[in-house]
Amino acid sequence: MNSMRSIFETKRARLLFLSITFLGISHVVTQLVVIREFLNVFYGNELVFGIILANWLLLMGIGSWLGKFAKRMKSKMELLILSQISIALLPFLSIFLIRALRNWIFIPGVAVDISGIFLSSFFILLPFCLLSGFLLTLACSVFSLRRTEEQIGKVYFIDNIGDILGGVLFSFVLVFWLNPCQMAFVIMFVNLLAAMVLSNFINRRFLSGFVVVLLALSTISCFAFDMDGITTAMMFPGQALVHQETSPYGKIVITRTGNQLNFFENGLPLFSTENRISNEETVHYAMVQHDDPKDILVISGGVAGTIDEILKYDVRKIDYVELDPLITRLGGQYTTNLDNAIEGNKLNIINGDGRFYVKRTENRYDVVIVDLPDPGTAQVNRFYTLQFFQELHKILNPGSIISISLSSSINYMNPETIKLNSILYNTLKAVFSNVIVIPGDENYFIATDSDLTYDIAEKIKEKNIRTLYVNENYLSGKLTRDRIDYVLDSIKKEKAGLSLNTDFMPITYYYHLLCWLSHFEVNLTPFLIASVAILIIILFRMGSLSFAMSTTGFAAASLEVVVLISFQILYGYVYQNMGVIVTAFMLGLAIGAYKMNNWLKTKSKPDFVKIEMSIFIYCLLLPLFLISLASLENAALVFLSSQIIFPALTLIIAVLVGMEFPLAGKLHLHKKEVEHTAGTLYASDLAGACIGALLTAALLIPVLGIVNVCILAGFLNLISGVLVWKKL
Repeated sequence: MNSMRSIFETKRARLLFLSITFLGISHVVTQLVVIREFLNVFYGNELVFGIILANWLLLMGIGSWLGKFAKRMKSKMELLILSQISIALLPFLSIFLIRALRNWIFIPGVAVDISGIFLSSFFILLPFCLLSGFLLTLACSVFSLRRTEEQIGKVYFIDNIGDILGGVLFSFVLVFWLNPCQMAFVIMFVNLLAAMVLSNFINRRFLSGFVVVLLALSTISCFAFDMDGITTAMMFPGQALVHQETSPYGKIVITRTGNQLNFFENGLPLFSTENRISNEETVHYAMVQHDDPKDILVISGGVAGTIDEILKYDVRKIDYVELDPLITRLGGQYTTNLDNAIEGNKLNIINGDGRFYVKRTENRYDVVIVDLPDPGTAQVNRFYTLQFFQELHKILNPGSIISISLSSSINYMNPETIKLNSILYNTLKAVFSNVIVIPGDENYFIATDSDLTYDIAEKIKEKNIRTLYVNENYLSGKLTRDRIDYVLDSIKKEKAGLSLNTDFMPITYYYHLLCWLSHFEVNLTPFLIASVAILIIILFRMGSLSFAMSTTGFAAASLEVVVLISFQILYGYVYQNMGVIVTAFMLGLAIGAYKMNNWLKTKSKPDFVKIEMSIFIYCLLLPLFLISLASLENAALVFLSSQIIFPALTLIIAVLVGMEFPLAGKLHLHKKEVEHTAGTLYASDLAGACIGALLTAALLIPVLGIVNVCILAGFLNLISGVLVWKKL
């Protein structure tokens, strides 16, 4: 009898292992897919990303807390199966609702304010996240027949295994081969498979049959209908969908209105085929400043038509760097903007990160045109920093010209826009001896160590360059002395007290965020005061152990953001490497949880405090490592740093975080209330991570800088460690 019971329990544990692992895979893949979908709709910056991720973690935490009541439920296994079926179907619903937002809730083409972003993402994420968090605690309850502290750590470890598999699957397989709806089908398939196996195990034939029917219907629908195309078309009313395709870097959509093709990347307009004014301004303001430009570097935007404008000069070579090869491929397929340069053997297309190319190239250039969006994200901000301009300066020939731009207004700049332009102007002036600003709806900053002129119309006439818009008639009304003086005077008045934009103090994307917020006339002060007050109340009511889990969650989220942004700053947006860093974090959590589960019987409160102190020390050491890595120039050391050291830095903090959770489960467990302990600790951990995700990238890094963010995270863990030592 005991032998049969042992076999039954072993099989049950294995099936639950499968179920929890698939839940972890679903959690990570769905999170990545859904967040990308939201960013497509909301034209995301770090604040938008932080709001969505914070909502995700907040709802997961609430779900975990609600899981404390799972002990009152009798049919826990049936509830687990039904929940897993729901988890299988919800990603499809989430994608559909996100893409329908623009037509159903918001006005197409109008930016969505903070409240709209928060509320819509909250309610769309609510079913999946609440259920996912609840399932984590429920799994602890179902898994814990003996109701010991080891079971909480085991479920945490198994979930981390699923997270690792999900991260690897998304980063190295799904994102290269499948669109979001197909990824949702993969999630549905694995969860329905787990639900069917569990249904058979507990002999619930009706549930098993129901799952088989769902699998059959979903498979038929997946292959019979282009769900991705149908739902994407909903996002572009009044436009004919010509093409859509997903790459590791985002989603490219091409639409048609009349004879015009419109290219979108991640929901943001890239360019339209008839936009001659922007192409001419981007090119000719810079090109005419050089007496004889031969070698040209274009960073992004070449597909829009700027290459054809450059060819109006007697150039020898154009190096065009574009991160996403899909952009250049579709640009060549649907437009003729690159044909002349390709036929004349003057164009060299380089698919890669522009900053990494500048850092590594041995070529020298006469004109560099940086045609990127405003520094509204940490990724783009890297091209507006002191270090980037210094790197550019090293690859310029004597007398060379660079051009970069910021969105503005032709007659009025609000205070936030003035500060943003002033920071860029001062940062350029720190590297180049001469900088002029050409005002308009885009302010073009032209920089060099030689002479510059505002007499652009005369220069174009002298060089006999044929333009449709940027000529004497167009510029005489636009480029007036009053407008030039207004922009320069406004910028120079703001000089005092403003820092230069640097890699590790990326202040321009903070001021760009303020510019973006200024469009909505929203006052965040009451929200911030209320949030701080609520946070203080929660902290006072929270036990020392729960507070420690919150500070650890904050440190984990903050330091992962720090490492990811630092990697982008130093080595560019190399997608596969980003996947390695994220996967290294998940692997570290699993290693830490596994090791602590093995040591759990011999560990106690002093060991928990030691982990908190270790996190504090690591937070202080991490900036020193990052600053040291930034100074590396040897190719072999750079390769070692990007491929090994950065993943190792992520792995270390993750191991410490992973070790802490099982030990917290042991210290917190009382009267064998596994559900209460698991729910409380999961909720505390996710609450801290929620705050870290919301604040770090959007506010703390640009305002405090990367070094101070690490110090802040460290001291929070120092405080929580002391509290645990004194009060527990």
